[in-house]
Amino acid sequence: MRNIVLFCAAGMSTSLLVTKMQEAADASGYEATIAAHPIAEADTYGKDADIVLLGPQVRFELARVQGLLPDKKVEAIDMMAYGMMNGEAVIAQVKKALGD
Repeated sequence: MRNIVLFCAAGMSTSLLVTKMQEAADASGYEATIAAHPIAEADTYGKDADIVLLGPQVRFELARVQGLLPDKKVEAIDMMAYGMMNGEAVIAQVKKALGD
């Protein structure tokens, strides 16, 4: 079971993407818990994550979040996948990053 945490400006814009990602994960048998939170809570919610994903609107925070969570995989979500709310593509990004 993978714990995937997404961060965006307020934690709201990624809600639809979380749903699409969960549907894609379930359809492929990939066991994952996926949640979205505001970037301000990265140090709180990122600690238990297997991977932390940043929405395009906060990708400029990548280095700071990597510094907060040095033992975690932290990546920006592909802008095209985010814009199209392509849950399958983001799950594929997660799998590749984690070597699953």
